Amino acid sequence: MTVYGARQATFEDYDGFVEKFKPKKTTDDCYTPEPVYEAVKDWAVSEYGLQGREIVRPFYPGGDYESFDYPDGCVVIDNPPFSIISKICRDYVSWGVGFFLFAPTLTNFSTRNGNHVITDACITYANGAKVDTSFITSFGNCIARTAPTLADAIEKAQETDKPPALPKYVYPDNLLTVNDLNKMSKAGIDFRVSSGLYVSVLDAQKPLGKTIFGSGLLISDEDAELKRAELKRAELKRAERESTTFELSWRERQLIEHLEVLS
Repeated sequence: MTVYGARQATFEDYDGFVEKFKPKKTTDDCYTPEPVYEAVKDWAVSEYGLQGREIVRPFYPGGDYESFDYPDGCVVIDNPPFSIISKICRDYVSWGVGFFLFAPTLTNFSTRNGNHVITDACITYANGAKVDTSFITSFGNCIARTAPTLADAIEKAQETDKPPALPKYVYPDNLLTVNDLNKMSKAGIDFRVSSGLYVSVLDAQKPLGKTIFGSGLLISDEDAELKRAELKRAELKRAERESTTFELSWRERQLIEHLEVLS
């Protein structure tokens, strides 16, 4: 090996050595963009009457929430590591620390020490991760609730970074598209039309400079009515195929009756 080659190999080994010590991104590295955090904080303070109480954020790179100095009467409004959120909530309940924490939506009920605030919010975090996010809190008297105003606040906080939404078109029943046929075919529906007129743009689209993607067929009123009915049937079939129905057991019915007595 030449001197240059030896130096190059050493350089490449050094790069590999340094790479091992770079922090790796994980699902716990979901640091919240400031506009989103402020929107969540403002909502929580207003919703639960937390004005005047000190808001603290113990979750930061290299931080340790267990050794954090929590002032008396403080409230934690923060985005904790999702992998240990159940332990964090248990600790806060046992320590008497009030909290409003970010949490993944789909596994929200897996955390039992707190009330569940469910939002239809997909947050893009600082590391680029997109996570369906809801919240766990020690506040309120509802074990589970929706929060449309919080979801709206989060969405507005992210609007500047959001790419423009793709347009959605609703076509008349008398226009048959390949997408219509695809939906019926996937549902196992045998649909046929014997005649139609090829069209690439509707008159209503021309002033807007729009066209029918992939073109379509103008079909008769009779075929259009059948198409509408079969598309509804295809949607029902798709829902049935993608779903599994579970029934309540006798024991669970007894538990529900007990809840009704208590209420």
